[in-house]
Amino acid sequence: MEVYLDNSATTRCSERVRDIVLHTMDAAYGNPSSLHTKGMEAEKYVRDAARKIAKTLKVREKEICFTSGGTESNNLALIGSAFASRRRGKRIISTAVEHSSVSHALKFLEGHGFEVVYLPVDRDGVISPEALEEAVNDDTILVSIMHVNNEIGAIEPVAQAGEIIQRKNPGALFHVDAVQSYGKIPIRPVQWGISLLSVSGHKIHGPKGAGFLYIREKTKIEPLSYGGGQQSGMRSGTLNVPGIAGLGEAAWEMHENLEENRERLYQLREDFAGRVTGIEGIVINGRSGRGSAPHIVSVSIPGVRSEVMLHALEAEGIYVSAGSACSSHRTAGSATLRAAGLPPQLLDATLRFSFSVSTSMEEIDYTVEKMRELVPQLRRYT
Repeated sequence: MEVYLDNSATTRCSERVRDIVLHTMDAAYGNPSSLHTKGMEAEKYVRDAARKIAKTLKVREKEICFTSGGTESNNLALIGSAFASRRRGKRIISTAVEHSSVSHALKFLEGHGFEVVYLPVDRDGVISPEALEEAVNDDTILVSIMHVNNEIGAIEPVAQAGEIIQRKNPGALFHVDAVQSYGKIPIRPVQWGISLLSVSGHKIHGPKGAGFLYIREKTKIEPLSYGGGQQSGMRSGTLNVPGIAGLGEAAWEMHENLEENRERLYQLREDFAGRVTGIEGIVINGRSGRGSAPHIVSVSIPGVRSEVMLHALEAEGIYVSAGSACSSHRTAGSATLRAAGLPPQLLDATLRFSFSVSTSMEEIDYTVEKMRELVPQLRRYT
């Protein structure tokens, strides 16, 4: 039996997405910037994707900028907006549990003279709104907070953060990394005061290499690439029509079934968490129940190194992760787990299980059964 429980790293494309990607590669292969019929046919798929995505967020089509995924969206949002606002101030606020595409971009900005304040998190990986309120001042130009943590599923108080920023410094921009929340949790950029929002297609059963950045109208942001002036000059380069078409279809498919899928994912999560904690010593990191994301469970297994457990499960056909796939090469351990105060002995004994809409209860049963067998065996060899 094969069980894929690493959906926070990537998801399998849905049938609808696969069909539209193949169709655009085969039939709508024109350059969307060309003025002839084939070009206009391709451009239609780009406009249709923007329309679908805008509807899911209740924003304008022209506020959607297509990118290659979450990393590019985050870099464009942070570096582009910081450089555009540097004459007004150089203070940026973020958190200690951001994805590497945010934390590394912030390190880059620090090297260019910007001041970055990193908000701490509690044991569940959640920031304090009071700490944010204290940190925002007149010199703040940008606040960047991820919506759902990619390792432990913590949901940050994004709506409350937007209210605080608007009250303390209405001129500051608010960026949200929504790569792990879009398509799983309702998001309202306008209501929450979000200026910039990053999304990646392959986390929602869309194609890899396609994502978008929501850029609120009149938000000052400098492009990172120059050339043909596509997308109003914000991101030059020939548009990835098959990827964009697939992204739009994936976004709409997730939007159509959002509430139903979210409820089912929570049921899977709660069942898995409740049963796996019945194995001696195993603990769940982060909040339980509806206080965490519906698709991520961080599990610490004292006495068993995460890499050993990962490969033992793999041998049984079960695929999980030891953390963020984008940081799988790290040597210092998870920054998120360290920031959340996980004991040193558990930093290298933690796995991430992440579900999708196609995960079945039979797969959960099989995984828990194998863990019950493997954990005592592996502890004997420690």
